[in-house]
Amino acid sequence: MKKTIFISSLLLLFAFAMTAQTTDLARIEYLYLPFSKSDNSISRYRALVQAPIPINKEKKNYLVIGFEYRYVDINIKDNEDVLAFTEPIPNSNFRDNLVTSVQQIDAYLGYTWTAKNDWRFGLKFGPKFQSDFKDGLQSDDIIYEGAVYAIKDKKNDTTEGHKPYRLVLGLTYSNTPGRGFPLPILNYYKEFHPNWTYTLGVPKTNVRHYLNDNHKDAIQAFATLDNVYANIQQNFVPLSSQNSDGKVAESIQETIGLLGLGYEHFFTKHLLFYGYAAHSVYNDFRLEDADGNKIYKINTENSPYFRAGLKFKY
Repeated sequence: MKKTIFISSLLLLFAFAMTAQTTDLARIEYLYLPFSKSDNSISRYRALVQAPIPINKEKKNYLVIGFEYRYVDINIKDNEDVLAFTEPIPNSNFRDNLVTSVQQIDAYLGYTWTAKNDWRFGLKFGPKFQSDFKDGLQSDDIIYEGAVYAIKDKKNDTTEGHKPYRLVLGLTYSNTPGRGFPLPILNYYKEFHPNWTYTLGVPKTNVRHYLNDNHKDAIQAFATLDNVYANIQQNFVPLSSQNSDGKVAESIQETIGLLGLGYEHFFTKHLLFYGYAAHSVYNDFRLEDADGNKIYKINTENSPYFRAGLKFKY
């Protein structure tokens, strides 16, 4: 339980750290996760749009409107798991509670401004809707999130002897059940050698090598975490010896730790393709109760992971 909460907290930190520093104006992405020793799988489709609106062009102050949509196709085919999602109904047969898809919708408003000595500050706030949406939108589907951050950006520092870098610091807070405290944001990027960079952060760390001097192509080795989470509107009691206490499932979640390789190709300065192939070192696909306790594990075998997409950066 404590391990699951810790990893989930790192994932929330990662989400805010990435959106706080991202230069993406648009992104489309596909993820495929076939579980090992199982017929179960997950596919995720993702689209993101960010619109920076200049407030003061001279000082480079911006109002940022953002929207992100994720559709997750959940294929649960193993007989034991299908049975666990089946609920007996008095004076009737059985009710099928199988979760076949979930969706996540993020909308946020941010503001960022420059300060002295290459520092940039920002804040953002918005709701996140994540559910199977079987009965429309409900209050349990909504989480509110906010963040404040500071960025020291020296990526364009061409002074002889200086190595370009970027540091992101901040705090994030949400009303996620079971976590009533803010989390820190920390991410550090540095160019340490011609055509070589590294990023240290939670939960993504990587080393990137550009294959050419014009930085058209790059490969990277990385370690990261990924996550799928959604509220289940039709709560049910999983039929399984794993749930001998008869607890009620109220959410479905996949948490995965990964080691892998990636490739990037820049079509232009702003448009690029990226692809990642990885294998998990930690995998936990599960049902949870209202307190975040795991009451039924669906898949825990380490598995392959594939993700690819296009993004447009400014």
